[in-house]
This record gives sequence, structure tokens and C-alpha cells, in this order.
Amino acid sequence: MKIKVLVAGCGNMGISHALAYHSMNEFQICGLVSKGDSKEKLNEKLGGGYPLYGDFYEALRDSRPDAVCISTYPDTHEEYALAALEAGCHVFLEKPIADTVEGAERVAAAARRLNRKLVVGYILRVHPSWIKFIEVAQSLGKPLVMRMNLNQQSHGYMWDVHRNLMKSLSPIVDCGVHYIDVMCQMTRSRPVWVSAIGARLTDDIPESNYNYGQLQIRFEDGSVGWYEAGWGPMMSETAYFVKDVIGPKGCVSIAGKNAASEGNSDNVDAHSKAESLKVHNAAINAQNEFTEEDRWIDLSDEPDHNELCRREQQYFLRAIAEDLDLNDHLDDAVYSLKVAFACDESVKTGDVVRL
Repeated sequence: MKIKVLVAGCGNMGISHALAYHSMNEFQICGLVSKGDSKEKLNEKLGGGYPLYGDFYEALRDSRPDAVCISTYPDTHEEYALAALEAGCHVFLEKPIADTVEGAERVAAAARRLNRKLVVGYILRVHPSWIKFIEVAQSLGKPLVMRMNLNQQSHGYMWDVHRNLMKSLSPIVDCGVHYIDVMCQMTRSRPVWVSAIGARLTDDIPESNYNYGQLQIRFEDGSVGWYEAGWGPMMSETAYFVKDVIGPKGCVSIAGKNAASEGNSDNVDAHSKAESLKVHNAAINAQNEFTEEDRWIDLSDEPDHNELCRREQQYFLRAIAEDLDLNDHLDDAVYSLKVAFACDESVKTGDVVRL
């Protein structure tokens, strides 16, 4: 029997997830939900015929889904996820899990209490290139130095998306949860304190928010990391895509020519292209010369954004069909958001925040 899934949110992420459900025999879309006309556009893209709704609660009541995919803006994540879980649905929820730590904890607790599967959209966890990147980083010894950024010179439709996101969250919270999660996987250690800075470079966002931020994290094992994120038409495309990890034994870098090329900073498909890893061995001889040449790991399995979303839905399907234990998954989703909000607090107070 097919899993009836309601798709809430028909923008960038909702489109990709809906395409995945549409192509998978195990799922049957029972409705598309959005407040604007994006649901009509998505319905046409899928060939038409799907029920359309402008109200999430009406859709949840009338379509009677087995599962709900929530790809709306973060300020609705908690409310919609709780309603879906209480209705007996499994939930695929785009990151972040909520727009507050307390909300994230409530959503995770509800999934456990109601014995429903809740998968949070940490897309890098299904990306083979990032899985390899983390694996190589873990071989470099300790402590690690992790340097990452993703600045986006957003314009056109993407500037509309980013402005809407910044009604509730800053870039270092919304995007930062991905890279905080990656750093925790690389170190297998816990952050002990964070420090962050930010700047509001446009009047197009709420006065309480900022569209550029940079965070720093110190881990229990002595590792350190930083992440930088800026959104807007004023952002520079010079060195906007840095993914670099250094350890006592050497370093590894994502060398994505497409991902880091000019004009691609707000292109979600380009962001997913790692293309190759450059690995440097720090071993030297008596003359302080390197004993090994740098090596390149070519990454042939390079899924585009839609394929990555399909792999996320394959994992969601496995979680439901095989009754996977998602406790660690939920703990990690809540924890990475907790660290991101600590960074947000540091921006606003100017203080180091201890965890």
C-alpha cells in the first residue's frame, strides 16, 4: 500500500521533495499546500491532477495523509509538525526543526511520545561527497581546524526567498545548522563555547535581524571551527565557497570548480557539487620536504539538488518501513539548532556563550 503524503510548502525545497514523491512508487501525493500560487505551478510541473489547498489545517483534515512533508518557512515548522504528528502522521521536516530551541524540543518530544517517524532535512547527511569529506577529516588527527562558509549574492527570486527567511532567522542559524552538524560529526566532540559577529547590511529585513554573520566554535577536544554566511545583492562572490579542514596530519578541501564559480553563489544546484577533494599530507623528511604529493579524490557520484532530496525521501521511507531508531537523529537536529542559537545570542549580546 502506498504512503499518502501531503506536501506543505511549494517553493525550492517543496518542489524537489514533491518531485521525489512523484517519482517513487511507494508514495502517493494526496495534496499540495501553499498560501500563494506556487502550488498551481508545482501541480503543473508534476503533470496536474493533485488536490490543492491554501490552508494547512484544512489540507491535513481533508486529505487524511499517512505522512506530511513540511517545507514552509521556519516560523511555521513547529506548529505544522505538531499538528501533523498529533494527527498520526509521520513527518519529513525541513531544517531547522523549529525557530526556537524550546520549539525544537517540543517537536522531538511529540514524535517520541506519539511513536511517529520524524526526519529532519539535513541534506548533507545523504550527500556522498560530504560523507567522504567527513571521513577524510576524521583521519587527520586532533585537534581539527574547520573553515567553512557559504555567502550568497542573492538576487531575483532568491532574494525574495532570503528576505522571507530572515523574517524569523538569521543566515548563521538557518544555514549554520548544516555546518555545525558537520563539524560535530568531524570531531565527534561537543562545543564548549561559541562567539559570533553579525551585521545588518540592508533595510529590507527586520531591524532585529542581520544578513551577514560569522560564528566561531571551540570543542571539548581542542578543535576549532568557523562558519560564515551572508545573504543579499551586496554580498561578494570572492571566496564565498570555502570548505577546508586542517589537522596535525594534513588537510582536506572541497575543490568544487562549479560550486565556487562566479555567478553561482545563490544557485542551490551548484552548492551541492563538491566535484573533488584535495588531500594534503603534512609528513616531511629530514630536509623538511614533503614525502607525499597532494592527491585528488574525484567524486563521481555527484547528485544534483533534486537527487539529494530523493535520497532524503528514500531515508524517510526506510525510517517508516523498517522502523528505524531516529533518537540520535532527533538529538543531533535539536543540538545543532541549540548551538546555532547560542551563536545568534553571541551576535546580539557581544559576549562569548558557554554551552
